[in-house]
Amino acid sequence: MGRDDGRDDADVIAQALDEPELFAGLYDRHAPDIHRYAARRLGEGAADDITAKTFLIAFRTRARYDTAHRLARPWLYGIAANLIGKHRSTEVRALKALARTGHDPVAASWSDRSDDRITVQAPLAGALASLSPPCDRHVLLLVAWADLGYQEVAEALGIPLGTVRSRLNRSHRKVRAALSTDPAFTSALDSALDASPATAGQELSPSWTK
Repeated sequence: MGRDDGRDDADVIAQALDEPELFAGLYDRHAPDIHRYAARRLGEGAADDITAKTFLIAFRTRARYDTAHRLARPWLYGIAANLIGKHRSTEVRALKALARTGHDPVAASWSDRSDDRITVQAPLAGALASLSPPCDRHVLLLVAWADLGYQEVAEALGIPLGTVRSRLNRSHRKVRAALSTDPAFTSALDSALDASPATAGQELSPSWTK
C-alpha cells in the first residue's frame, strides 16, 4: 500500500497505530510546509531540526490525536509553533539584527523569498520582534505565513477562537503602527491576512484589516 493513497490524515494516523510505517504518508504530505514555515521563523539551519522533531513528537503522540479533526495541519503546526517558541530568543535576535542593520546571517535565508506574500525586510522585522507577548507573533504568522484559518489557529495553539481574534487584532494594530510610514508593507500584510483561508462562521475579510 502506498504511503499516500488518498486517505485523509485522520485515517492515516488511526491506522498508523497498528501499522506505524503508514505514518510516513503524513510526513510526505505536510513536511514541506512545516519546513518552509520553520525556515521563515528561524532560518534554514534550524528548519530541518524543527521539522524532524515535529513529526517525531506527532508520531509518539499519535494515539492521542482526535480523529474528529480530519486534517492534521493545525495539529502539526501547533507542535512546530511550540518548538519554535523554545527558540524565541534566537528569532527575536535575528529580527532585531535585521531591523537594525538590514542583514543577518540567520534572517538572510528568509528575508528575500520572492515566492512569499510578505517579504521580511528591516521595517517589518523590527515590528515582528516587538510583538509581545510572543504568542501574538505565533497567531499573526500562522495566519500570514502558514495560511491557516482562524479556527485552525485556535486548534493549533489550543486557544479559543475569540482569543485568536483578539491576539490577531492586537498584533495587527502593532505592526501597522510600526509600519505606518511604509504603505507598501502595511498593504502586503493586509493582503496576506485578507487572503487567509476562511472557515465556517468566520468572515474572510474582517473589518480590522481595512
